[in-house]
Amino acid sequence: MTNLIKKNRKKYSPQFKFDRAIDSIKKDNLSEISRQYGVSVNLLSNWRMQLTERGSHAFETSPDQEKNQLKNKIGRLEQMLGKKEVELSLLKNFSDFYESPNTA
Repeated sequence: MTNLIKKNRKKYSPQFKFDRAIDSIKKDNLSEISRQYGVSVNLLSNWRMQLTERGSHAFETSPDQEKNQLKNKIGRLEQMLGKKEVELSLLKNFSDFYESPNTA
């Protein structure tokens, strides 16, 4: 269940988060910005709070976070590759099985 939630989550760039947090401070209208960019009011509020507490560094990713994200992505890609290899092997076996014995 948690995998489904994580797959459907949007990922926003640090610059996007920073810009929306600044917009929310300038306009002081979270609802308007939420509708305009399709981001929840709660998420905007969190970004705004992070910006006021830690400044622009709030949205930067650390090298360790980036490394972990890349490792996860590699793992997912390896799984996809393995699945495709199995599918290709099955297709090859089926095509060999159904190949006409009269072809020479």
